[in-house]
Amino acid sequence: MSEQRKAPRFPFVASAEVSEKASTTRVDARVTEISLHGCYLDMINPLPVGTTVFVKIVAQGETFEASATIVYSHPHLGVGLAFVAVRPQFAATLQKWLAEAERCSESSERP
Repeated sequence: MSEQRKAPRFPFVASAEVSEKASTTRVDARVTEISLHGCYLDMINPLPVGTTVFVKIVAQGETFEASATIVYSHPHLGVGLAFVAVRPQFAATLQKWLAEAERCSESSERP
């Protein structure tokens, strides 16, 4: 899967709320990885591939929101999301989180 990614994905822990565009159902999830173009969410009952969702991620006292599409789904584990539409104010938050995650990743790789 990593060969298909447009940007590196970094470990990142945050809470998330996912809602299907086609319904009012909201599901709580946990972000475990994040990139400029998407994230991985731990979910007990993952949504099917191709589902259009709205995701709200909360971490470090800040919020990120975006429309997204489920690009892969692992039964009883979670889903990979691709962000579809990110408004500028949320893009800035995402960039900040990515910079921090990259710094943490680099420092953990040093001996």
